[in-house]
Amino acid sequence: MGDWYVITCIPTVIETEAYNAIESYQLEKNGSINTTFVFRKDGFDRPEKRYNPHRFVVENTGNAVWGMQFIWPFKSEFIIAYLDKDYTSTIIARNARDYVWIMAGTPFINDSRYQGLKKIVANLDYDVNKLRKVPHQPH
Repeated sequence: MGDWYVITCIPTVIETEAYNAIESYQLEKNGSINTTFVFRKDGFDRPEKRYNPHRFVVENTGNAVWGMQFIWPFKSEFIIAYLDKDYTSTIIARNARDYVWIMAGTPFINDSRYQGLKKIVANLDYDVNKLRKVPHQPH
């Protein structure tokens, strides 16, 4: 849970020109997950876009497989393919191998860490040439 900065991704159609992309998760009392995805399209000075998809954890998956619903009744699968032991970086993948996200608890990570995460993405059979680094502004 908390804020996760999108460091790089194979973007969905809404993310192709995202800046300052942040996905925030909050566990609700009923077990659902309140999700907010915010970014600015085409530049740091552009208006903020905000999405609030419904997320839920798929039972009996060790909390590693999530469903997301932007538009009813369509649901998409998202897999927590990697989470480091310090809970500071994660890779969200899909069985379809169409989209992937490297995310971190901070808007910037060093190149060595980035290259290590990128290697994991490649080992998951993604084309890393399709990755797009998401620009972030320093706070």
